[in-house]
Amino acid sequence: MTRSALKLLAFVMLLPFAASFAFAQDWAKANLEKSPRHREWVTLKHDNRSLQAYVVYPEVKQKATVVVLIHEIFGLSDWAKEMADELAGAGYIVVAPDLLSGMGPNGGGSSEFTSQEATVKAVSGLDASVVTADLDAAADYGKKLPSANGKLAVAGFCWGGGKTFLFATHRKDLSGAFVFYGPPPPDVTTITAPVYGFYAGSDARISSTVPDTTAAMKAAGKKYEPVIYDGAGHGFMRAGEDPSPTTTPENKKARAEGFARLTKLLKQIDTQSAAAAPATTTEEKLAEKSTAPVSCDHGNAGSSKAVAAIL
Repeated sequence: MTRSALKLLAFVMLLPFAASFAFAQDWAKANLEKSPRHREWVTLKHDNRSLQAYVVYPEVKQKATVVVLIHEIFGLSDWAKEMADELAGAGYIVVAPDLLSGMGPNGGGSSEFTSQEATVKAVSGLDASVVTADLDAAADYGKKLPSANGKLAVAGFCWGGGKTFLFATHRKDLSGAFVFYGPPPPDVTTITAPVYGFYAGSDARISSTVPDTTAAMKAAGKKYEPVIYDGAGHGFMRAGEDPSPTTTPENKKARAEGFARLTKLLKQIDTQSAAAAPATTTEEKLAEKSTAPVSCDHGNAGSSKAVAAIL
């Protein structure tokens, strides 16, 4: 076999791995590996199903609100895990279920898929009732953690944004639902939590649903606060962080403002939790002081004014 033929064969054999590497979002993985926070995988079981969930803990001394993070249509990618870690850095316990658990090659999850196209197809084909049960399992697990304060929120992106809105119609103990560029559910009348929307100005496929959703939520007497970030494109929370030259200033701006708004709203949930909490006895305070881990405040992203709001 000639040298050129050998090179061609090697190139063909490496194509699947090249696709996997490109799909891995190495910049997000590198950022994640620098994090000092405790991260772990847990196996959650329900209805004869085993679900893998990525859990990240904040470095704080008080109990924290739990956020269930719902990944994009691209599965529980390195970016989704990095997003979970960043939210934990802002002071929240984050439970990010891999909704492709058991659906991948060899019975694996998101990491077993070697192409974005295959992942998108698998996520698109997930059974809605199984997704809801998975999210319930993640929420129940998070709320029962000893370091959880009893408050529960859900945040999702892209496909996960739509699932977040839908989950709010089902789950009655949510303190907030954070929908990032996801479509609304067909019926909003059963929602009990406030819903906060984050939308892209250059994403008419999704943002065009906002006026009708606003009207439907208002008619149902539900709290809905959408914000549209001018000039940003669909997926700006990920795209605005991507260091590649193709990242636009509008996406970067929307990403910074979106994260600042998210953490500000979560802080309000914390404040409500503290106000509603029963008084702590002297004995409990002493016990807490003796066992609390060292506090490490990583801070939140700087707040900024939203570009446009539709209310």
